[in-house]
Amino acid sequence: PARAPRPRPPETRRYSTYIYKVLKQVHPDTGISKKGMMVMQGFITDLFERIAGEAANICRFSKKKTMASREIQTSVRLILPGELAKHAVSEGTKAVTKWQST
Repeated sequence: PARAPRPRPPETRRYSTYIYKVLKQVHPDTGISKKGMMVMQGFITDLFERIAGEAANICRFSKKKTMASREIQTSVRLILPGELAKHAVSEGTKAVTKWQST
């Protein structure tokens, strides 16, 4: 009899490639250890979940069924502190503008 295929673990998003690329842009001569990369991976995953959760709440409160860049932007402003939020919003706006122009 044929064996049943092994169940796959749930797919987790990995950001290590992007973390490494940004690190090299900011500090070209600096590396990162596996443990350091795991910490950054956890940090980004946590931040992503918090922003997405807040954006979902905003959609629920405003009775919208679609989460758009506006809801993400508002949740970033609520979650990140001061100057970091401003920088994140400007980078996000730049990315959305670039994506829309293609």
